[in-house]
Amino acid sequence: MSLNPESKYPSRRAYVIKLRADSTPGVLAGRLENLVSGRQREFASGEELLVSLATDLMVAGDEPRSEALDD
Repeated sequence: MSLNPESKYPSRRAYVIKLRADSTPGVLAGRLENLVSGRQREFASGEELLVSLATDLMVAGDEPRSEALDD
């Protein structure tokens, strides 16, 4: 049996989502932070949150990976 060296949940894809105090289920607003890179993005809607995640994943895909940081 061979072990897959790539983690199913790599640390470089770990995020903290902080919602503003005035957020509601219909109006999400807050900040997204990548735990490994420290990149932060503000968002003012659920759509902006998803765009922020997608953009961060594209940027992270272009960067060399450090296996020492992955779980």
